[in-house]
Amino acid sequence: MSGFIAGAPVPSGHINTDTFWPSIDIEKLRKSLRIDSSVTPARLETAIIAAAISVNDELDAWLQAKRAEGFVALTEVPSPPVGDVTKHVYLYLRAIEAATGAEVCERYRGYDTTGSGSKNAEDTAPTIDDYRRDQRWAIRDFLGKSRTTVELL
Repeated sequence: MSGFIAGAPVPSGHINTDTFWPSIDIEKLRKSLRIDSSVTPARLETAIIAAAISVNDELDAWLQAKRAEGFVALTEVPSPPVGDVTKHVYLYLRAIEAATGAEVCERYRGYDTTGSGSKNAEDTAPTIDDYRRDQRWAIRDFLGKSRTTVELL
């Protein structure tokens, strides 16, 4: 297996799920997670969609409550500003980003089954756990629930 990583331009775009949620900017997510072009656009799109399904499922009860209050988009829900977006928009996109990062890491750890590939899988395991933790924390923060971390000894 060579160390060559293609440097071709990566197509960009947006992924939209439910009209309530903000669209996901693929290029921005790719840059934020530092995902290079070795992850194909199709594979990244699949990971983002899987992440969105997971996050949207976890937030479904909250979504239904907000729709019952008359809100049609997350940007309409009162929330403190964080930069150029609201806290809820930021946390939603953060949860999607973290879930996508975990998905990509999990998929790419199995490509090289040589000794270096096995070592690489061990090196990425904490990153996968970190991404999953970040996803849980973003969702809990979004819902206004406290964070709890429990580690078995």
